Amino acid sequence: MKLEQLLEGVPFTLAQGSLDTEISDIIYDSRKAAPGLLFVCIVGTQRDSHEFAADCAAKGVSALVIQHDIDLSALPGVTVVKVESSRYAMALMSANLFGNPSRKMTMIGVTGTKGKTTTTHMIKSVLEAAGRKVGMIGTNGIYYMGRHKETANTTPESYELQKTFREFLDAGCDTALMEVSSQGLMMDRVAGVHYNVGVFTNLSPDHIGPGEHKTFEEYRSWKGQLFKRCDVGVVNIDDENTEALLEGHTCKLITYGRAEQADYRETGFELLRTHDFLGVKFHVTGKDEMDVKVNMPGEFSVYNALAALAVGKVLGLPDQAIHDGLGKCVVKGRVELVPISKKFTILLDYAHNEVSTESLLTTLRAYKPHRLVVVFGCGGNRSKLRRYGMGEICAKMADFSILTEDNNRFEKIEDILAAYGYKNIYIVDPQDLEAMEQAVQNALASEVPAAIITRRPCLLIKRIKHDIGQCVVDEEKCVGCKRCLKVACPAVTIRDKKAHIDPNQCVGCTVCAQVCPKGAISRKEN
Repeated sequence: MKLEQLLEGVPFTLAQGSLDTEISDIIYDSRKAAPGLLFVCIVGTQRDSHEFAADCAAKGVSALVIQHDIDLSALPGVTVVKVESSRYAMALMSANLFGNPSRKMTMIGVTGTKGKTTTTHMIKSVLEAAGRKVGMIGTNGIYYMGRHKETANTTPESYELQKTFREFLDAGCDTALMEVSSQGLMMDRVAGVHYNVGVFTNLSPDHIGPGEHKTFEEYRSWKGQLFKRCDVGVVNIDDENTEALLEGHTCKLITYGRAEQADYRETGFELLRTHDFLGVKFHVTGKDEMDVKVNMPGEFSVYNALAALAVGKVLGLPDQAIHDGLGKCVVKGRVELVPISKKFTILLDYAHNEVSTESLLTTLRAYKPHRLVVVFGCGGNRSKLRRYGMGEICAKMADFSILTEDNNRFEKIEDILAAYGYKNIYIVDPQDLEAMEQAVQNALASEVPAAIITRRPCLLIKRIKHDIGQCVVDEEKCVGCKRCLKVACPAVTIRDKKAHIDPNQCVGCTVCAQVCPKGAISRKEN
């Protein structure tokens, strides 16, 4: 494709070279530079890729797109185009490169702080129940026609986004459904994409900090940009930020919620619970009437379902498809029920900030559980405010909390715990039972918030050398008390009423030896 065709719709200045230059592909990673390619120089939060322009020219790229002036003397023979925003230009050029696929599908975008992922899955379920072929992009990855791919961002970079739209279209999709993040809007990842329907779930402080948004107002303003890029906006009328977020909107509005004036209003809300079902049912009034049952718990499931229902109505889908789609929808990692036992209920949820965590635990409390146990962690090099908020909510609302090491990235776990508000932090080898017991006792006796970090290199990682031998049983000393079985080690079994340790599974940790009351287990050195 000629550069001139690629630049259709992009305001630009030709700094040097020719618009007749042939371009085979677009890149924004200088490591991929090769002849025939166009390299887009992007000003990022960490690096300015303009500094790699000369290297890319040396590797034979055919053209460069720049945002600010650079020394062109080092770029002889390379076509250079200057634009006001290289991110915006890349979005429009990528769309042109792939034949503007979004213009050939029904486009649905969902934005908000909470509920985006669940709402998109509900909409997808409703659309597919109506016979639509849907491609979906979001936090859980990319889904289309039985295929799944991971994605680095909720809203992919514009080149990857347009490439994905092309894949959707080529695979036979008639609808593209996606989560539209505030970062995706601010960084022009969705520039040039017009949506048939835009959806707003709710808004609360999130993604505010270094490398994200400076203020809540800025965060809200970028979310609102979606409603200047769609035909119909389906919005939560009950959210206190809705009016401010919609300022300057250009779309027709359809509302949902509990307010009397909502176009689609929930009434008759009921909680439903069995060992393999945790959900809600409710009645919808307003522009239409319908009974809805959703296999997801809580009030937020009502709002997500209402949003999906409203989208279905906007697109003219049959009531039966809406009903069936909502009834069978399950979202991985979003209050996902894990049916392990009739004695207890396990749910997986992606709640990753204070508001989401409080909403989740409030929801689960409404089902009156005998005991509510929370297992959670927060990633490193992220907002410390978020961690503290989650820790505080779990401390207040859960009967018992277990903190795990999430992805600490380059931040010390001790610092992450300190940000939660923990004053006394104990670091202990988890295979030293005496030390573990002492740490637990110290933590329980602490008058200030305390935490325990268990730290030891994983025995199963092959690149780490462990010269620790294997555990063996002295059958003459073993009395068959089965105390060692309580360790739950797969290597330990009972044979002929005596403990037996499988040498093929034993890693020599000696935990079983530490619990043996008769000293029948010892470690044999390699």
